Amino acid sequence: MKKDKDTADKLDTFVWTGLSARGKKLEGEMTGTSIALVKAQLRKQGITPSKVKRKPKPLFGIGAGGQKITAKDIAIFTRQIATMLTAGVPLIQSLEMISSGAKNKSLSKLIGGIADEVKAGQPLAKSLRAYPRYFDELYCDLIHSGEQSGALDKIFDRVAVYKEKAEALKSKIKKAMFYPIAVVVVALIVTSILLIFVVPQFQDIFSSFGAELPAFTLFVIGISEFMQEAWWVFLLVIGVSIYSYKEALIRSPAARHFNDRLVLQLPVVGMILHKAAVARYARTLSTTFAAGVPLVDALDSAAGASGNVIYKNAITEIKAEVSSGNQMNWAMRNSKLFPDMVIQMVSIGEESGSLDGMLEKVANIYEQEVDDAVDGLSSLLEPLIMSVLAVLVGGLIIAMYLPIFQLGSVV
Repeated sequence: MKKDKDTADKLDTFVWTGLSARGKKLEGEMTGTSIALVKAQLRKQGITPSKVKRKPKPLFGIGAGGQKITAKDIAIFTRQIATMLTAGVPLIQSLEMISSGAKNKSLSKLIGGIADEVKAGQPLAKSLRAYPRYFDELYCDLIHSGEQSGALDKIFDRVAVYKEKAEALKSKIKKAMFYPIAVVVVALIVTSILLIFVVPQFQDIFSSFGAELPAFTLFVIGISEFMQEAWWVFLLVIGVSIYSYKEALIRSPAARHFNDRLVLQLPVVGMILHKAAVARYARTLSTTFAAGVPLVDALDSAAGASGNVIYKNAITEIKAEVSSGNQMNWAMRNSKLFPDMVIQMVSIGEESGSLDGMLEKVANIYEQEVDDAVDGLSSLLEPLIMSVLAVLVGGLIIAMYLPIFQLGSVV
């Protein structure tokens, strides 16, 4: 198993041209560890290779067709092949049918390449490992276990459910994060427009008064003058801050740890992220454990799929405790991250020998809770957006009209 993984990590895609036994010119793509190996595979198929070279790797997952292959595309592909295999369609025929029917040209080419490799005698899991951008280690390990057990259709069905649930959960989390960001962005845009275009009009009027302006009005005018003269500095600071933040998350484990702990402590949003992490943990463990993957290896996969460093570290500690002989529910309790209900359900699952079923129920419960929480957040933030905008716009209006009110009182 490990040897297969090491080999797969070195696989590249090669573009070749050659001649068939009848002298007909052929061309295509093939994966392999070297040009020499690809040439040898072509000769076995009765093709005399004339040119073999490494295929340039696409940027950002965009292939020759110019269309990006998304995680949603892979989830749909998984469901299609699961349905076909369950219906009794042979694997190669299923792959070819999905390839020919795919509207995304890049996806069609990807699946067609996998079909060619399987047709040439390559195990499906090994063929998938050649494309780690689209098929992660968990996906390939599950398919490998399905091939070994002869239950590939059932495994594909489980993987399809896992991918669909993961994509749905990801979509809900994005929706939850979108609203707070939208509040800030809309508030900044509206305030900037007022400061740059509206406040200067009032400033011209105030200059004719010849009287001292209120402190609040002077403060707003000062911000307006800065925005008019150095708006680019404001944009530059925002751009540099966003870039530095992203780089810190990529390069610094300490920054990533701080960020992930901070987002879990945010009001409302933090609660949603907690529930999402528990749902991901339960769904991954349920899928892998039911597929015959040992619990310790399943915990490895769950740690990788957690999506949060705090949960990843906690699951790694749970794995260490389980490896040393402790029950998983006790290890989860020691982490102080998982709710009592989850721990109790895991405990019942361990005692009754139905851990995968219990974990699936936990995943279903928490995915539904995330869904409800996101809907609740949407309802909560709609009046909040209006309130924030009202305070900003109202504050600017008061600052501009305050001198006029004072002038009226003097008269």
